[in-house]
Amino acid sequence: MISIADLRYGIVDIPHLSIPEGISAVTGDNGAGKTTLLRLATGMLLPETGTITINGTAPRAREVGCVSEFPDRHLIFSVVRDEIASPLRFAHRKPAEIDDAVTSITDRLGIAHLLDRECRTLSGGEKMLVGIATALIAKPVLITLDEPDSHLDPQTTDELFQIIRNSGCPYVLWSTHSRSVQERADHRITLVYGKVSDL
Repeated sequence: MISIADLRYGIVDIPHLSIPEGISAVTGDNGAGKTTLLRLATGMLLPETGTITINGTAPRAREVGCVSEFPDRHLIFSVVRDEIASPLRFAHRKPAEIDDAVTSITDRLGIAHLLDRECRTLSGGEKMLVGIATALIAKPVLITLDEPDSHLDPQTTDELFQIIRNSGCPYVLWSTHSRSVQERADHRITLVYGKVSDL
C-alpha cells in the first residue's frame, strides 16, 4: 500500500490517500498537480509537510523508477544500450547479469533493434520506450509514468499498457489524459487544483 498522510507541496494538498497495488491512472487538468504527485511518490521531491510511504518505507529507501513526460530529460548516456543498463551498473551488478537483463527488457518492449543507436537519433516515442526500459530494468516496487501516451500512437500505448501490466511492478502511477488508459487502469486518482476529487 502507498500511504499518503497530511501531504503538502506547492499546489498538492492531500490529507489522506491509500493507493493499492495495480495500475493507478492519475488524471486531472494541466496544472492540477499530477506531475508533482508523481515526483513526491518517487522521492524526487520531499513534501513540505506530511509523509509518503510504500509498504511502510519512505520512497527514497525503495527501488523506484520514473519516466518523465519529456524523454530527453531522463536520458543520460549517448548510446541506448548504456542508458538501459545504467541502473544495474550503478548498483554494481555483474556484467553477465546486466547483459541478460538488457536483452530481456528490450525484447519485451520490442526495442532490441535500438540498442546500438545513439539516443539523440531516436524519435520521441523511441526515447519514451528507452526511458521505460531503463525504469523497469531494476525491477522497481513503484514506477511512475508521466503521460507517456502523449508521445505514442494508440496501438503502441495499448502494447505498453500490457507490458506494464505484465512487468511485475506492484505499483504503477500513470499520469494520463487517455480515456483508454483510464478505463483499463485498476484505480483512478483525479486531481483538481492539487486535491483528490471524489468525482
